[in-house]
Amino acid sequence: MRLSLSTLLKGASAAMLLWSGTTAHGEIVRDAEYYILEEQNRDRWAAEDDALDNALAEFREANGGKPPNIFYILIDDIGFGDLGNPTLNAVRGYETRAINEFAREGMRLSRMYTEPSCTPTRVAFMTGRQPHRNGMGNTAVDISGFGLAGKEVTLAEVLSDVGYNTSHVGKWHMGDIKESWPNFQGFDYAAFPIHQQGQLTIYHDDAADEEVSIGIGDNNYDGRYTLDGWLRTDSSAMVTGVEGTRDQNVNEVHMEVGERWTEAKYHDMNVRYFEQTREQLQTLAAKDEPFFLQFWPLYPLVGPRTTTDEYTTPNGGTYVEKMKLVDQWIGELMSEMDTLGVADNTIVIIMGDNGHFTKYSPQSGYTPMLYRGGKGSTLEGGVRVDAFVRWPGMIEADSIANDIFHVTDFFTTISRVGGAMAGIPKDRIIDGIDQTSMLLNGDSHGRRDYVFLYNIGKLEAVVKEQYKLAIPGGNIDNAILADFYDLFRDPQERYPVSTEIGAWGGAKFVRMIQRHLQRKEAYPSEGPAIGMPYEGIDNLRPESVAAVQEFLYMTQTPKR
Repeated sequence: MRLSLSTLLKGASAAMLLWSGTTAHGEIVRDAEYYILEEQNRDRWAAEDDALDNALAEFREANGGKPPNIFYILIDDIGFGDLGNPTLNAVRGYETRAINEFAREGMRLSRMYTEPSCTPTRVAFMTGRQPHRNGMGNTAVDISGFGLAGKEVTLAEVLSDVGYNTSHVGKWHMGDIKESWPNFQGFDYAAFPIHQQGQLTIYHDDAADEEVSIGIGDNNYDGRYTLDGWLRTDSSAMVTGVEGTRDQNVNEVHMEVGERWTEAKYHDMNVRYFEQTREQLQTLAAKDEPFFLQFWPLYPLVGPRTTTDEYTTPNGGTYVEKMKLVDQWIGELMSEMDTLGVADNTIVIIMGDNGHFTKYSPQSGYTPMLYRGGKGSTLEGGVRVDAFVRWPGMIEADSIANDIFHVTDFFTTISRVGGAMAGIPKDRIIDGIDQTSMLLNGDSHGRRDYVFLYNIGKLEAVVKEQYKLAIPGGNIDNAILADFYDLFRDPQERYPVSTEIGAWGGAKFVRMIQRHLQRKEAYPSEGPAIGMPYEGIDNLRPESVAAVQEFLYMTQTPKR
């Protein structure tokens, strides 16, 4: 018998608890599985929370009545094992010296789960919601006309409401429409590219000449049979980097009319974002209010190889060389925090956003190290990343927490330590769980033992404790015979223990999925915001206007 996820609800027992979509006034709305854990751990969590409230109050009192600053560094496409570990650095043939030192100063989150690719992980962090709920589970690489809806409530907004100054520098990748941009989602200042590295380093002219992308670039093929001049995206016609302030239109920077986008300009953008992050750190530290600063580098992703003058690692990979540079920048930023006197009252988080971009393995220098799979996959290698958190005097140095942590949990956890829980919306499911106890009390004090792993809008796997149920194609066979994996014994998911787990846990996992889907029926998923690409850019180049016109014509042809 084959069970589709869409029909699992029909098999629910009449005795099963039905989630009506109602919640006590003022409470955060959770996914169903949270309530299962809360029912069994309520008293212990309440006692922990009393002690945590006291600890946070003591910190504030010692910090002049202010909550901690937040500095969040999110590194693109860097899988588990390649940051923060000297031994694994040696295995890889390079060194992340600054991040290794940082890891020793804080806590390693050894079971950190993200979403499978760039956009969904960033949406999950910013909103505390898995992106299957708001239509942001996919990754756009061209003009698209959609993005994160303005009605979503972001971490920047809830922190801003309680007095934080907010700045974002670097990759954003949550849409090319105005309401989705960081300066319209709670940030006082933002410097960011409208799109992402596909445009900026994978299919521009230099990359096309090296066949990082093929079939593109006028000098790379004979176009005698080309009829559709709009087929090939021109990266130089798309908007590149913009800058702006809260709720104001933005301006494109460092790109003139008719100018071609090159790898040299991409490198300059990366350097500029590092320098702007340091400038923002200096500006924010000089103020009397707490700050929330984000640095989301575009590196280590890089397309062409020959545009880099020298490779300085035994590994010799293109991404590895740029990761060495990002590590250097992080070291300089940590030193700057010491100079500014804000290291002790700032929570710093450094982590990857998803697994390695295996399409460009091994020339990138990276392949999956411990887990199988990479970017775009819900195998562990696609959604397990290195993550480190430092808060001197509050989080134990050189510690490891092996509880499950999902990227959405940062939304709720940071909201709590920042005194912003009242700003979390109560009219929608919040997937993020408050993990303050895990950070301050250490290993075995987590409040999550599950993760639902979606790929775009499809549920592909469920993790509960160390057990993983694979749901390929959104379907499972008889749960007793389903593909279960014990991730402690089999981190590469190569040896199913179907009957060994399915016999006692198959029905429990099916009911877990049923509860989750019932909750989704009570709080239905929505689509992204739809709008006009690039509206809100005051100095739009003529070639960008033409690119939008092409996009609009192509999207409207089905209605002709």
